[in-house]
Amino acid sequence: MINLGQHNTLTITRFTDHGAYVDGGELGEILIPKAYVRPEMRPGDTLSLFVYLDQQERLVATTETPLAEEGDFAFLEVAWVNEHGAFLNWGVMKDLFVPFREQKRTMEVGESYIVRIYVDAQTQRLAATAKVERFLQPARMNEYHRGEEVDLLVWQRTQLGLKVIVNGRHAGLIYNDELYAPEPRTGHRLRGSVVSVRPDGRLDISLQRLGKGRFRDFADTLLEALEEADGFLPFTDHSDADAIAERFSVSKKTFKRAVGTLYRNRLITLHDEGIRLVRKA
Repeated sequence: MINLGQHNTLTITRFTDHGAYVDGGELGEILIPKAYVRPEMRPGDTLSLFVYLDQQERLVATTETPLAEEGDFAFLEVAWVNEHGAFLNWGVMKDLFVPFREQKRTMEVGESYIVRIYVDAQTQRLAATAKVERFLQPARMNEYHRGEEVDLLVWQRTQLGLKVIVNGRHAGLIYNDELYAPEPRTGHRLRGSVVSVRPDGRLDISLQRLGKGRFRDFADTLLEALEEADGFLPFTDHSDADAIAERFSVSKKTFKRAVGTLYRNRLITLHDEGIRLVRKA
């Protein structure tokens, strides 16, 4: 069975002046256009090829690797628009169509948007939609364990934090107090940890690695280090990265994030010579 908009394992049957043909099963032979035929290809070779409809609505196979495939969520740039909708650059010759009805707001050339790629049930053509919510599934309560690492695609900013797409299937949220400068932007891909699965099937996500027990990040460790050092440490945002790594076994970026967290929570004060613990009366 051929999966449109995805990589398929196909066998070359013959060559012509137009390119090479592969066995498409019940769909018949599928053309690899001449531009994508490599000198080392031979009849009988089995290849992983991306299959889609070209500008003439012909089923073709290509050695090109798209930025995303059917079923994927992706952050893609608008190449051009017309009276029917927008067309996205997704790494293959034929741009990906987004009908106006599938746009949340009118898409503009040069701007990028989070979309989901799908096969239109009526036309059997590949298309994309910015209305991605309907493709996100609620996670089961036992589907993830606390601290499990997951892949994230930053989706959009809200008042509560950053909405993310988790493992290409679920909706998640990174709360504001979990975010540090520079804040990840829409379209960024990163790793995170599951904090919990909410009753509605959405996930609470942390950008910190979680332990099996109580949640601990480096801010906790730094606070303990301050207490053990009589409330003062001679380290600042300007301290040498190697010195920070030698003392705390973390990167300078992680150190700065922890300092920011403690300062925002009024647990420390900042000084030219270091950081000082705020003693509660």
